[in-house]
Amino acid sequence: MIPMARKMERISRKSGLSPGTLVHIGDRKIEKPKISIIDFSEKELQEREVKKLEECFPYRDKRTVTWINVDGLHELDLIESLGRHFKIHPLVLEDIVNTGQRPKMEGFEDYLFLVLKMLNYDEKTNEIRTEQVSLVIGKYFVISFQEREGDVFNQVRERIRKSKGKIRKRGSDYLAYALMDAVVDNYFIVLEKMGEKTEDLEQELLTKPSSETLQAIHSLKRKLILLRKSVWPLREAVSGLTRGDSKLIKDSTIVYLRDVYDHTIQVIDTIETLRDTVSGMLDTYLSSISNRMNEVMKVLTIIATIFIPLTFIAGIYGMNFEYMPELEWPWGYFAVWGVMILVAITMCIYFKRRGWL
Repeated sequence: MIPMARKMERISRKSGLSPGTLVHIGDRKIEKPKISIIDFSEKELQEREVKKLEECFPYRDKRTVTWINVDGLHELDLIESLGRHFKIHPLVLEDIVNTGQRPKMEGFEDYLFLVLKMLNYDEKTNEIRTEQVSLVIGKYFVISFQEREGDVFNQVRERIRKSKGKIRKRGSDYLAYALMDAVVDNYFIVLEKMGEKTEDLEQELLTKPSSETLQAIHSLKRKLILLRKSVWPLREAVSGLTRGDSKLIKDSTIVYLRDVYDHTIQVIDTIETLRDTVSGMLDTYLSSISNRMNEVMKVLTIIATIFIPLTFIAGIYGMNFEYMPELEWPWGYFAVWGVMILVAITMCIYFKRRGWL
């Protein structure tokens, strides 16, 4: 995740430039962009990795369904040439290379533009990796733009290769649905990991909370905020697709998009539940620390209270007056010790009966 200061510095590069000027905002996550094509119909399938951008151009008007995937957004000339050939608006291209976009959907006459956040949970670092995925959905094609190699679309590719389900029988709108569904389904995997982390922290909080526990709670809270920012706007984007305003989305696909919408709402509800749980954990931690402090103060107060009369007795017989009758008594020393021990025992019994010990 890009630090806020660096992110704002990169965004400031666009200051004063004309609208539609491409400026890559984000980390360079791949050495060289890679372009792959999957072109299919119900009976035919062609899959290839292209070496030259021009190899993508014939697929714009081809009547089969074509999925063009671009990994790497830092070569602006490539993005601009691809956008020019597929007649993608410069402002859309500007949003594609700006990886700080929030999830959204924009409708144009010949295509739809959709921005999603793809999330992955890194087991080694316990961090959530976010990646912007942009989809341009045309009548016969879907172009996906990713920041790096590796995604959650392998099952979609396998369904296309093995002709599983309806994906080879449907159009580009169904392919776009399948990609969106894969991204949203992966949210549940991330949330499962977050739920396990939350349960572990709750157990640690109840047994032996420490300063590391507080740091872990704050870290978990930041991750949930990141999740919320990545998922919450997606609800409106998917809702816009289900309204049926675009001629590119068939009525038969809207039913599936509504299912994605329901999954998105479920993800949002789960995130909100986890956020409430983590907020409660912070309150529990503070209460636990306060209770521990109260216990310590209670013990110290009891000890001090017991020693008050003992100090009083010791103070009296510590005075060096010449005429103190007990000073000449042979058993005076032992009698004072006996009185002090008796007072201490009596006070302990009293505190025990009152429930203070």
